[in-house]
Amino acid sequence: MDYPDALNNLIETFMRYPGVGRKTAERYALYTISSFKDEDYEAFRTTLERVENEIKPCETCGHLTDRGICPICRDPSRDASKILVVEESRDVIVIEKTRTYDGLYHVLGGVLSPSNGVGPEELSIKPLLERLKNDEHKELILATNLSDEGETTALYLQRLLKDIDILITRIAYGMPAGGNIGYADEITLNKALEGRKKL
Repeated sequence: MDYPDALNNLIETFMRYPGVGRKTAERYALYTISSFKDEDYEAFRTTLERVENEIKPCETCGHLTDRGICPICRDPSRDASKILVVEESRDVIVIEKTRTYDGLYHVLGGVLSPSNGVGPEELSIKPLLERLKNDEHKELILATNLSDEGETTALYLQRLLKDIDILITRIAYGMPAGGNIGYADEITLNKALEGRKKL
């Protein structure tokens, strides 16, 4: 027996989350309709509307924020000489938890992946180039994941920036090949940051 259309739509919506297959999505959907009360639906609806209306990329670095400029970019105690380039906002959050990096960030919004239609224009590369016109930035740390796409993106940025007078480094040991920054523990990330090398 098929589910009603509205329930099928809810299941398909949950399946859009990473790592959520059909069975898990069905459990989430069935739990929602069996356990949510009117006030739960209203709270969930309000939360989604707030996320849609209030959460935006930082105008400077691209990290998610509910203000024009994120708290990291607004913090005068951060070391503005360093910019750590990451793929997604979750990478910023994970690195911040290590409490070992005190510089600024730049969120690309993904990685180069021509087979998926993601070229340089789809990433936040032009804003990065604009930021690097500021002479106070002395080091650019490339912290894309050590996947094929992450490495391709790092190499592309390295070539693009070769004529700019800035030290370009890459996170090194500590991150396994094919590893994802979002799932790395704090010690691994700390070692990767300590072991960065000039490109």
